[in-house]
Amino acid sequence: MQDSADHDDEGEEVTASLIVKVGAGAAGLRLDKALADAAPDLSRARIQALIEAGAVSRAGRVLSNGSAKAEPGDYDVILPALISATPLPEAIPLTVLYEDAELIVIDKAAGMAAHPAPGTPDGTLVNALLAHCGASLSGIGGVARPGIVHRLDKDTSGVMVAAKTDRAHAGLSALFATHDIERTYIALVRGMPLPRLGRIQTQIGRSHGDRKKMAVLKAGGREAITDYEVQSVFGLGLRLTDPPKASRVACTLHTGRTHQIRVHMASKGSPILGDAVYGSGSPALPVRTAIAEAGLTRQALHASVLGFVHPVTGERLRFETELPSDMKSLEALLASL
Repeated sequence: MQDSADHDDEGEEVTASLIVKVGAGAAGLRLDKALADAAPDLSRARIQALIEAGAVSRAGRVLSNGSAKAEPGDYDVILPALISATPLPEAIPLTVLYEDAELIVIDKAAGMAAHPAPGTPDGTLVNALLAHCGASLSGIGGVARPGIVHRLDKDTSGVMVAAKTDRAHAGLSALFATHDIERTYIALVRGMPLPRLGRIQTQIGRSHGDRKKMAVLKAGGREAITDYEVQSVFGLGLRLTDPPKASRVACTLHTGRTHQIRVHMASKGSPILGDAVYGSGSPALPVRTAIAEAGLTRQALHASVLGFVHPVTGERLRFETELPSDMKSLEALLASL
């Protein structure tokens, strides 16, 4: 078993990439058992959880069935970083949109990681929630901590929900697992995706060429579905055939893969402005000038809408937030092009 370190693009997590060798004698065993036998440092339950999370692949193909028969060869296992320290409460200001005894909804600022990780040991949403919620946290899994059921990238702003009790955590996790959640993001992108209204349905997984990135894959990966609609275009040329220099796009998620919108917009030739990882190429000079003037130092992506049925009360909740100041300034500058 070999390992190497990987850092994700947000600087939030450090992962280990393990190569687990399954010998010929294990052929035909359940995959989870064969991998656990070949990697004694990992329990079978841990292996099963990693398979379910899409962290196990072979020859570039993500494996999702732990009961499938194992084949001899090398398996690539991605291990999330382990955090040894218990997160401590920190008095970090939060924009709270809703709170009751079961859950809390906040408008997360760009630059705030969801939870502690190597490289981001503090200053996270978890640290802030521990301080804000205090004694109202009944505990998740017997520990007084908030239940993070979904994650926004560190440099993506917008609406997030966290559980304060075990039953809310279980209910919210089930909603996200079945994609029974309304989630719409606003992105400011280079050019304009065509057609102006459409659905992007692909497989997304680790890039074969750069394991720090996600990519649209021809085979393997996990299904990713994004509906999008161009809401505004900016910097139209003098000729009708000239493409716009930038556009505002509403993206509705039907799945929640890592960096899904960033990867999907890039796959349409319209990467999100300010995205240092997936924004291949460079926007037009007036757009670059607008980005600098607006002070945008991150990807221009904001989770604007989150809607769901309260897992305890059954009430239908829906939250919608405005663009933060950096994206609002950039949009105004782009509108003047």
